[in-house]
Amino acid sequence: MAVAVVDRLGSPLMPTTERKARILLKKGRAVIHKYRPMFTIRLTDREGGTTQPLEYKCDTGYQHIGISICTEKHEYVNAQYDMLPDEVERHNDCRKYRRSRRSRLRYRKPRFSNRKGKMAEDGYAPSIRNRRDCHIRLFTGFLSILPVTSAVFEMGQFDIQVLKAIEEGKPVPEGAGYQKGERYGYDTLREAVFARDGYRCIICRRKGITLRGHHRGFWRGDRTSRMANLSAVCICCHIPGNHKPGGILWGLEPETKDFKGATFMTMVRWDMLGRLKEAYPDIPITVTYGAATKRARKDLGLKKTHSNDAYSMGSFHPEHRTDLKHYRKKRRNNRILERFYDAGYLDIRDGKKKSGAVLSCGRTRRAEPRHGEKDLRPFRGKKISKGRRSIRTRRYPLQPKDTVLYECQRQTVKGTHCRGTRVMLENGISVSIKKLEVLHHASGWVPA
Repeated sequence: MAVAVVDRLGSPLMPTTERKARILLKKGRAVIHKYRPMFTIRLTDREGGTTQPLEYKCDTGYQHIGISICTEKHEYVNAQYDMLPDEVERHNDCRKYRRSRRSRLRYRKPRFSNRKGKMAEDGYAPSIRNRRDCHIRLFTGFLSILPVTSAVFEMGQFDIQVLKAIEEGKPVPEGAGYQKGERYGYDTLREAVFARDGYRCIICRRKGITLRGHHRGFWRGDRTSRMANLSAVCICCHIPGNHKPGGILWGLEPETKDFKGATFMTMVRWDMLGRLKEAYPDIPITVTYGAATKRARKDLGLKKTHSNDAYSMGSFHPEHRTDLKHYRKKRRNNRILERFYDAGYLDIRDGKKKSGAVLSCGRTRRAEPRHGEKDLRPFRGKKISKGRRSIRTRRYPLQPKDTVLYECQRQTVKGTHCRGTRVMLENGISVSIKKLEVLHHASGWVPA
């Protein structure tokens, strides 16, 4: 494992080996500088030094980022970073809780005149802006500890309709008319979905009943409103019970995969490149494309991974490679301050305890009749447990993935309990926080 080195004033020097870094720390010639984006030591008796050409190579993406940092003879960084898969859903939850909180006790008029959102500054939604900024922050972090002299980013432009035709096994369309898409000729997306499905429920195949637009990939977090992910489902089948594991709606797959990554790069590639060049005018930053990366990767005989794609770019391809480091983005804050735990009832059919959501009336809207075909409330027997609310009132000093020292051994925190007075370690031991020494708190990226 390579260890980054900075001099006494914080200027980046060439990385060293783990063995040499341990010797310098033991002799007192260096101290720990930081842990992220890679372990870095700071020399206490040296200023300046000779550096070599170091190339930063990044395989950009919507969900995964591959990074390789190389010289002519060595690769010092071989990493993959995975973004949060449910970031859009978290933003939707925040908006839902904020709106319900505003009107829970008394009506409070929404105030937007005192807010100047970033949406107006650059024109991108929060989820798109955050993923764009993650690429820039990673580049900035490595630049602060490594003497990078050049950078290469893969930023391609994609034709979504052509990609969709290839995914469906259809011939590549020609002309300008193919870009109109499936929704062309319909006023709303809902109307286009119902017309494609023949105004029938895809589950029971009944016609002439009220239909709902159902997201087929909801069970794995895919709630994109594209035609391939939407289907017509009647109100008798579109009930909460069918959305749970084992239900008839659980496990449905979209007709084709989503093209979030292609859309993301098409939207932000020039904006990202402009921001990078503006922030670091002294570093030459070039752009490559996926076709060139794929050709170079095959010439090098490497399998398809995001880190190998990054390694295949640029001009340096050393034989000496370092081990892959795989990280995933950590959710920093849980903004759900209040949780509701449903009541438990005895199901008179089989005598088992089930929640009120399972033995519900089956409706999804108050305007619908309560006693429909899927009404399971008559099967509620004796109430076994009450529903309750759990309100979080404080933030605890230790969070999951923090590194602590317990009995002279490094341990990772799994969670807290007993109102923050005790923590559960990854090895399953519950320890009082008074017996722990905090080494460092988890950053936004944790090992996958």
